[in-house]
Amino acid sequence: MLQKDSGIVLDVRTPGEYKSGHVAQSVSIDIMQADFEDKIRGLDKEKTYYIYCRSGNRSSKASSIMTNLGFTKVYNVKDGIENILKSGVSVSKD
Repeated sequence: MLQKDSGIVLDVRTPGEYKSGHVAQSVSIDIMQADFEDKIRGLDKEKTYYIYCRSGNRSSKASSIMTNLGFTKVYNVKDGIENILKSGVSVSKD
């Protein structure tokens, strides 16, 4: 699912959720913030993105937004961080 050097991992949860535990080296961009689309527009459209939230709902919405903005390599991590934890991917807290 999430493999090193295979793309950029985006965490679209709130800052508090991110601090409670996130995929190591993931980038936090809160989908609930008004400037979410502005931040997404600043990303490289040529790169691959894996997007997750807590359960998959917000990341699904973020994936749709990114696709509508012209990103072509966007993958929603089904069932979010809950699924990531079950798969054994290391999670950081900071």
